Amino acid sequence: MSDAEENPLQETEEYGEIEMEEGEEEEEKYPDDEGLENMQQELKEDNTLAWRGSQEEGEAEGEEAEGKEEGEEFGKEEAAGAQEETTVKPQEITKSMISLERLTPTDSQSVLSGTLPKTYSGRESKHSLQSELLETLELPRSMASQLEFLDLDLTTSAEQQLSSPEKQPSGELAERTDQRPQDELGQERRHLEPERGDLEPEKREGRKEKRVLYVNEKKEKEFQPKASIPKVSLVSTATEDILFQKDDGANVYPLAMTWSFGWNSSLPVYYIQDENQRVLLYASAHTAVIYNVFKNNQHHLQGHPNVISCLCISEDRRWVATADKGPDCLIIIWDCFTGIPVHTIFDSCPEGDGIRAIAITHDAKYLATISDAEIQKVCIWRWTLAVETPACTLNLPKEYGFQSYLTFNPTNNKELVSNSKTQAIYYMWYEEGDILVHSAPLLTEKTFNKLVGKFSQSVFHLNLTQILSATMEGKLVVWDIYRPPLSASTSLGFPHIIPCKLVHLQKEGITVLTTVDSYIVTGDIRGNIKFYDHTLSIVNWYSHFKLSSIRSLSFSKTLATPPTENTNYPPDCTLKGDRFIVRNFIIGTSDASVYHLTADGTKLEKLFVEPKDAICAISCHPYQPLIAIGSFCGVIKVWDYEQKKYLFSRIFEKGLGVQSLTYNPEGALLGAGFTEGTVYILDAMSLESEIPEPFKYSRTSVTHVSFSHDSQYMATADVSFTVAVYVVRVKNGRRVWEYLARLRSHRKSIRSVLFGVHLDSNEPRLLSLGRDRLLIEYNLLKSYKDHLEVLDIQRTDQGSYPTCMVWYPPLTKELFLLICNSGYKVKLFNSTTKMYLGTSSRGSVICPSNGVVCWGWDSHQPHTSTKVHHRRKIKGFIALEAAVSLGGEDLTPFYGLVSGGREGKFYRELEDYFYYSQLRSQGIDTMETRKVSEHICLSELPFVMRAIGFYPSEEKIEDMFNEIRFSEYVDTGKLIDKINLPDFFKVYLNHRPPFGNTMSGIQRSFDILGFTNSKGKKAIRREDFLKLLQTKGEHMTEEEMSDCFATLFGLNPEGWKSEPAASSVKGSEICFEEELPDEITAEIFTTQILGLTISQDSGQDPTVSEVERSA
Repeated sequence: MSDAEENPLQETEEYGEIEMEEGEEEEEKYPDDEGLENMQQELKEDNTLAWRGSQEEGEAEGEEAEGKEEGEEFGKEEAAGAQEETTVKPQEITKSMISLERLTPTDSQSVLSGTLPKTYSGRESKHSLQSELLETLELPRSMASQLEFLDLDLTTSAEQQLSSPEKQPSGELAERTDQRPQDELGQERRHLEPERGDLEPEKREGRKEKRVLYVNEKKEKEFQPKASIPKVSLVSTATEDILFQKDDGANVYPLAMTWSFGWNSSLPVYYIQDENQRVLLYASAHTAVIYNVFKNNQHHLQGHPNVISCLCISEDRRWVATADKGPDCLIIIWDCFTGIPVHTIFDSCPEGDGIRAIAITHDAKYLATISDAEIQKVCIWRWTLAVETPACTLNLPKEYGFQSYLTFNPTNNKELVSNSKTQAIYYMWYEEGDILVHSAPLLTEKTFNKLVGKFSQSVFHLNLTQILSATMEGKLVVWDIYRPPLSASTSLGFPHIIPCKLVHLQKEGITVLTTVDSYIVTGDIRGNIKFYDHTLSIVNWYSHFKLSSIRSLSFSKTLATPPTENTNYPPDCTLKGDRFIVRNFIIGTSDASVYHLTADGTKLEKLFVEPKDAICAISCHPYQPLIAIGSFCGVIKVWDYEQKKYLFSRIFEKGLGVQSLTYNPEGALLGAGFTEGTVYILDAMSLESEIPEPFKYSRTSVTHVSFSHDSQYMATADVSFTVAVYVVRVKNGRRVWEYLARLRSHRKSIRSVLFGVHLDSNEPRLLSLGRDRLLIEYNLLKSYKDHLEVLDIQRTDQGSYPTCMVWYPPLTKELFLLICNSGYKVKLFNSTTKMYLGTSSRGSVICPSNGVVCWGWDSHQPHTSTKVHHRRKIKGFIALEAAVSLGGEDLTPFYGLVSGGREGKFYRELEDYFYYSQLRSQGIDTMETRKVSEHICLSELPFVMRAIGFYPSEEKIEDMFNEIRFSEYVDTGKLIDKINLPDFFKVYLNHRPPFGNTMSGIQRSFDILGFTNSKGKKAIRREDFLKLLQTKGEHMTEEEMSDCFATLFGLNPEGWKSEPAASSVKGSEICFEEELPDEITAEIFTTQILGLTISQDSGQDPTVSEVERSA
């Protein structure tokens, strides 16, 4: 084995230095040429291939002879490169390193998308991964712009991202984790030897192309930034204090998460650092949070598409594994020092169930998971090899119960234990054959003739020959592990466990069971923490802190300080009375509190307390940097979101869950609606009640609270579709809030309650919007006690239902309302006339009520950006004041929204239809001179829309007409009666269905209107089908229906009734009994009647589209 093979990273560094030196020479040979800047993207691709070729030059001895055959000129360059290789100094290698301070807080996001399914060791690793990255990884355009912003090219960024544990140098990482022992490296090289042999023909073929590639390499190096380019993994050079030293100012994301309020108290909190920095790890919705207590800083590990369901950390606190459950679930392994995801497993659960439990070995070499499916699957992963498939799997029978806890043997990577509430399972992994055997003895009350209780957690005993399982009855089940000798025959069986004894350890139910140093530690439902020795004799306990039920215990990785004269360790409870010396640890409790206990002096410090239940209400102060947060558990907390400091809170009586919160315009009051119908008006600074008794006029949860601009009125909405109004009266010189009236004005859930201002009188106006598609305005001046007057009712949509409503910023002469709907659209209405004025599409990547949207209305041009931070649906719409101009100018952001873009087939067809419409309106058979124009009249718009595959209803067509007609009315006072191609393109994109015409939408209609036929499918009888067309929705006349079917079945001439020249031709008579089947299903309606094709995309809903015309 060569020296290079023994230390592949050193050779990689040397090649990196050679490449830099060659680049410096090329900068002297070739002057700067500004005319080549437009070729930068092409040069990057060429440079990647050239980089591969240049790296292959020095890989094996004897390649100089092949270089001579390629020509004298390139032979000299290869010789020069070889000479430079011999002159590299070890000190110069460090020049290529870059300070980690340049790494932005969003590195974890950008690196996540760069995780690769394979990682190679040895000399092929660098250039193989380099080529594989560009072949398999498609970086989005925004990612490329970030790399340019960071003054790094794509090649360099990829090298930074390809940091995996098996490539670390023998340094701090190797010392701490012993991640890649020599036997594993040797094993991996043996796996790769056949691949290296297969690559030899490719290497020879690459040298044949080197003549062209090497020239491109020279040109590309000319444009490389002169700043130092890292050739060493950021992970391998990081230290544990580097994470919070990064510069937040270099963030290039329009929406960057800066703070997470709250944490998932059902998951553990881990102690990462203890000495100079107290750093914790916990989960908050989709994000894992690394929190520095002393600096009051957070670093967010973002990348999960679903709520994080479990997480674990290695013994040295370097590597963190997180997993989620839901569609497209992920397993991500992170480096705690840098916050970089070093590996991502994408297809851990193809069924989409996700992961329920996860564990990592103490040396961080292997990962184990248990799925969240009905039939649970246990998997073991060799994640350090960057593989996408598990080393072994095991399906668990349903009889074992739902396994929710998993851990490894701390001294043996091949042994695991898991448990459900009823059964513990022991696993042994035979790595040679990748076989996972298990043992799961069933315990009953007859096993020990005593009640065992439900299991909570299990661990391996300190003596390593037994397993302990804690129960909610305060007992420990002791299992003996039987391990037959390796040389024994299979007749002795596989390793298994046998129930040995049942120890009644304490009265309180045990919720946490773990080990540290020489102690077995328990936490119970009473908040007690107890320490036992290996004989299960009590050594010490903490019971005087009055904590709630213990959820997690995490001990510091730093050993306890030996006792001295200055230490104050308490005595233990043994007869000797020795000092009880234990590491500091973090306590997580069921009430979402986190504490730190310093063993020296027994100092308990409360780090933070968060709501233990879901947060359902937030409200920002109108003038100060304050945010009020309300939870189902009845807690209202107020934070300073600039300083990230908790200020004050109030806990309401049991049974009162906060459902809605709103500050009044002055910021002096805070309105709060509760789950059982109570309404409080609180002082914003003290959270004390401003009314003698809370209002109790609703029997159901109060979902919305809103104040008028002058704070004279307050309105609420509840789950019973009722709007209630409260008013301020002056009595005895004091302002007193009184109930005015309430009205059940909607048929479905109320989505928004909004106050406005009458422009002529400055009086408040009240509007409500419901899922029943009704926008209702109330007359407050004519309302009186127990009577709420309705002023106006308008329907906002025909098919989709509204999700929320806000006022459009007062930038124009009139006031407008913005309404979001379930069809991913934002619609603009005149607030006075309620006339529809325009629609903008929010894009198919934005959920109707999930995420945060940055959105600007600019000639119907959408500028959107979203990020997933929340575990549940956001209850309102947050309009950001600054428009995010990321899409580009003119039609640039729109071309990318259609297949093929500006030069694609779709847009070309649209142009043809647009100009054909001009011919059609002038007469197809006319002999007069044609008038070429850039516009078509509005009456042609429906025909062009339907020609390109969008079939709007008559109401939607009228909305489009109004949108175009009144687009300039406010500024010019004139109506528009024509439209050009760019504006038509915008109108089409903003009104089309976000996902096209899908079979699920058509099938849903048949499920509602049809019956189940003899074949088990939903169908509509022919007579009922024709009756529905004539009586429901936008009903058709009998003549219109006959004309449509005759055209669909080809009985009428082409262009009939749509071509002016053919308008006088009489249509054919149609016999519905002959043309239509007796029963019509969704498939028959789509394919046989409408003549559409059904295309099935992998993993998506089938879409329907027009059949391509052959002529």
